[in-house]
Amino acid sequence: MEQQEFKLVNVTIDDRICFIEMNNPQRLNCLSDQMCSDIVAALRYGYASECVAIVIKAKCRNGVWSAGHDIRELPQDGSDPLAYDVPMERMLHHIQEVAIPVIACVDGTVWGGACDLCLSCDMIVAARNATFAITPAKIGIPYNASGIMHFVNQLGLNKAREMFFLATPIEADDALNVGLINRVAEPEELETLLTEHFLAPLRRNSVMSVSAIKRQFRILSKSSAAISSEGFERINAFRTRVYKSADYLEGVHAFLEKRAPQFKGKAADLDTTSI
Repeated sequence: MEQQEFKLVNVTIDDRICFIEMNNPQRLNCLSDQMCSDIVAALRYGYASECVAIVIKAKCRNGVWSAGHDIRELPQDGSDPLAYDVPMERMLHHIQEVAIPVIACVDGTVWGGACDLCLSCDMIVAARNATFAITPAKIGIPYNASGIMHFVNQLGLNKAREMFFLATPIEADDALNVGLINRVAEPEELETLLTEHFLAPLRRNSVMSVSAIKRQFRILSKSSAAISSEGFERINAFRTRVYKSADYLEGVHAFLEKRAPQFKGKAADLDTTSI
């Protein structure tokens, strides 16, 4: 067994499986710039160590697997909080592109961008007490198109709309029924399920075959999500209106001040008459 420590994650390699454990429970494993950079480094380390799969786990506090984006680090200068090259987006891209399967093993509540982290993985196993909530609407963040497409492709339009519009948690059994996760187990049986149902076959199977198939899944999923250049420009225009608005700043400040936000913007402020 081989171990490696980064600032906010611990890495263990055991029989060709790389286990990445988020280890910042004091901050509820927020996806801070440092956390995201450490996860990317750990993914690279696992791949370079010729592992056949990577498992992302977490040391939970108060039952939270990850609280999602670190709101303290969101920009307040009018720049895009979810631009293509910010650390969290780079982490999501790397999870999707690393050429071996990545499995999220969830035994707590998952919030905001951490839901996108899970959906960026190839498979998700969860304890029955796990919940999932995508919460940009609670803070006034205009989520980006690639993140929304993860949910649409995985869940379908109706369930994706429900999760984004309502920003309320869904339980593991519901997540299983709509295809968000692969398997559910009782908390005390989660490790056994992970090991026997997922890791044992991956250790037996051809890593070259699985790697090629993962790449094909990635290419094919992108081809089904193509949008026109006009549609892309309209998406960017809508998002820019939001993250440059007073509501965006109000959502960030309210979160940091631990109070309910007082949003005053209107849908008409987006100037969407052409929709």
